[in-house]
Amino acid sequence: MKRIFDLFLSLLLLLIFSSPLLIIVFLIACTSSGPVLYWSNRVGRNNVIFKMPKFRTMLVDTPEVATHLLNDSNKFLTPVGPFLRKSSLDELPQLWSIIKGDMSFVGPRPALFNQDCLIELRTKSGVEVLLPGLTGWAQINGRDELSVPEKVRLDVEYLQQQSFFFDMKIVLLTFLKVIRRDGVMH
Repeated sequence: MKRIFDLFLSLLLLLIFSSPLLIIVFLIACTSSGPVLYWSNRVGRNNVIFKMPKFRTMLVDTPEVATHLLNDSNKFLTPVGPFLRKSSLDELPQLWSIIKGDMSFVGPRPALFNQDCLIELRTKSGVEVLLPGLTGWAQINGRDELSVPEKVRLDVEYLQQQSFFFDMKIVLLTFLKVIRRDGVMH
């Protein structure tokens, strides 16, 4: 049921957001040099690395680390980067990862390939068996403000409580958070 929901919602959102997607592509291409999409090496189910697309919000030569680890991350943002991040529109290309089966709508956010502490704690907790998600329980309970152990604790809660109705609750709460722009770092 989860896979059918993922495919249905991904295709529906691609249809709904087709015009905004084209506008975003145009804005990125006109305001900064480099590719429109950024393909990030992420850790998927069973710690398998996959390529996850996002709209590029950072300059081409930005170090490949979590944004909060950059000194003065604002200096690395493209002109449209802050808007795309605050609105979470930079995440829309991940619909491709959901269609492809690398991700789901709900699950732990996929770790960067070099977030060793997060990967290790998730593996010790059994969370690596889950398909990573566009959103997740940790996302709506603190997002970028959470420590690694707290993220993993919430990922374990999701693992233990996962159900279609819990996923629907997370999707609804994510929508509300995005509208209010809660917990978004730029």
